[in-house]
Amino acid sequence: MSFSPIIPAPGLAGWAFLSRTRERQESSFVATPTVARDTAHFRARFAQVETADALVADRRLLRVALGAFGLQDDLDNRAFIRRVLEDGTTERGALANRLSDKRYLAFATAFSHLARIPETAPARDLPDRVITQFQTREFEIAVGAQDDTLRLGLSLQRELPQLVSQYRNETARWYGALANPPLRQILETTLGLPREFGTLDLDDQVTRIRSAMQRRFGTDRIDALASPELLGKVTTRFLVMSQLRQSQGMLSGAATALTLLQNMRR
Repeated sequence: MSFSPIIPAPGLAGWAFLSRTRERQESSFVATPTVARDTAHFRARFAQVETADALVADRRLLRVALGAFGLQDDLDNRAFIRRVLEDGTTERGALANRLSDKRYLAFATAFSHLARIPETAPARDLPDRVITQFQTREFEIAVGAQDDTLRLGLSLQRELPQLVSQYRNETARWYGALANPPLRQILETTLGLPREFGTLDLDDQVTRIRSAMQRRFGTDRIDALASPELLGKVTTRFLVMSQLRQSQGMLSGAATALTLLQNMRR
């Protein structure tokens, strides 16, 4: 038996319903056979995995490990994932340190005991943390199958607080935010930044996005934006701006179709 999240409406109305029912809906979702089997397999086999080769050789294990960090699209890129794990994170030239997407760094850090030269022993609570993160992200993916804007809204609730705990320096947090593709998309949409924003020098991007946040929300600090009050305001603004962009796109598409019809009649 499968369970699909219930999303009765898009935008703010859908978000309000999802926020009220999320705990109940997510509990039903993670109890579905596919998710339950994957998490049970990870819990049972994790202690036996002592190398990167062993992890990437077990597709079900790897699906949970990657999914916990939002990297599920790399499930078939086994050689690449093996390299990320084996390089570890302590050397500046390690692959995870050189990749712009810092989700790989978080992944390699969590599984640092699988590096070619193990950096640490696995944390005792690592299996529980990975499983919890996997279940959360899988629920978000299921929501996204119906409404990707609401999926991004859910990820925002998780990503901003994580940045606060992951980086101590405020500037580093902003670099981390821009290096996280889903979070970058959310922030750019929330602030109404143009597509050309991404072509700017990275230092300039950080300066400009912090300035835009200051003007819009009265702060350029991620720890402040991650507070419940401001996080709610950022989420609301993101949902509104997303609907506005979608409406503009529909109007543009309708105008194009009308022009084509008029041309056909001439």
